[in-house]
Amino acid sequence: MDGVLWKDQTPIGNLEHIFQNLLHHNIKYAFATNNSTKSPSEYQVKLHKLGINAQEEQIITSSTTLVDLLKEKFPDGGPVHILGENGLREALLKNGFYHCDRNVLAVVGGLDRQINYEKIKLATLLLQQEVDFYYTNADTTFPTPEGIIPGAGSILRALEVGSGRNAILAGKPKPKMFEIAMRIINVSPESTLVIGDRLDTDILGGLEANCLTALVLTGISTSEDLINSAYQPHFVFENLADLVDHFNQNNWEIKP
Repeated sequence: MDGVLWKDQTPIGNLEHIFQNLLHHNIKYAFATNNSTKSPSEYQVKLHKLGINAQEEQIITSSTTLVDLLKEKFPDGGPVHILGENGLREALLKNGFYHCDRNVLAVVGGLDRQINYEKIKLATLLLQQEVDFYYTNADTTFPTPEGIIPGAGSILRALEVGSGRNAILAGKPKPKMFEIAMRIINVSPESTLVIGDRLDTDILGGLEANCLTALVLTGISTSEDLINSAYQPHFVFENLADLVDHFNQNNWEIKP
């Protein structure tokens, strides 16, 4: 969503018109974001304010994906050390995981805009006790109207360097988020187009999930980045509106 639908609170294009077009042609859609700071219900409210009809279950975040991974090993929940914001904390709490500073099952992290040295120190000390280490995503940057700012991966690098540990990642470019999305809206990879603004997460993740991919140039990656990229999207568009117009004119035949 970030860099495709909006930059922070600023929408990119006439989103209400774009999604009315999708609904008119019975195009199914889901939302997958590496941003772990908001819950699906909070994103649902934001989408509705911008004129986009979305159900909570259509919204997959790196937080909800991380919890799915965590439940595979710890199905009954338990104490974890959380470094993150409301979206991550709410997803964990709903599934029986609660914050603790000692005797934890895992250190669980994501973007924390109130990060400080003490938080990094405590998490690093816990990681030295060989507890499990899960993190929402490795995005080092984040697009805003002010410019590109540090993302969750910037904090992750400090934790990994300080502890000598590598985290298990939940979000893109891992394909699990896309697999969950396709299961929810009941589609196959062959009939799914992954749209994103980042080559290293959205496009790579879509390719890993065996989907067709489209890069929009409204966020992080640029047309210049395509020149030296080891992986290429099937399509490139200036923005989401151009993408929808293109496929609308081609009767929604998504063939590269």
